Amino acid sequence: MSEQENQGGQFALERIFVKDLSFEVPSSKVFLGEWKPEINVNLATETQRIGDTHFEVTMTVTVTATNAGSTAFVAEVKQAGIFMVQGVAEPQLSQLLGAYCPNILFPYVREAISDVVNRGSFPQMLLAPVNFDALYAENQRQQQQQAAAPAPLQ
Repeated sequence: MSEQENQGGQFALERIFVKDLSFEVPSSKVFLGEWKPEINVNLATETQRIGDTHFEVTMTVTVTATNAGSTAFVAEVKQAGIFMVQGVAEPQLSQLLGAYCPNILFPYVREAISDVVNRGSFPQMLLAPVNFDALYAENQRQQQQQAAAPAPLQ
């Protein structure tokens, strides 16, 4: 076993930042009617290597609220973090970037969504907790199934 493997890997959060934020209220008529919204939340993460030992993990959350059949608001936040990862082998690296880092970013994106929706004068919007470990495991399972599936005949 090499000295690096014996010592284990290194991991550090170096920066968390809002990469992009948008909020749209298509029509002010939404404020005149009864508020009975339907909320749709989409969440995605993306990882990009930005150096030999650094990765940028970006979580995008888009919240769309419709009320009485029309869009009340659309809020989108891209929350990112720069993480230093060294001496961590694949598949641990994949899980670290795909589950652990999103767990770190989620409270920040949750706060940003809540804040921007509140500033739009809508009732408080708190995103429900997300189990990123379970999402990661499900994503891995789906990828394995797709890889094992026979190729379609041409």
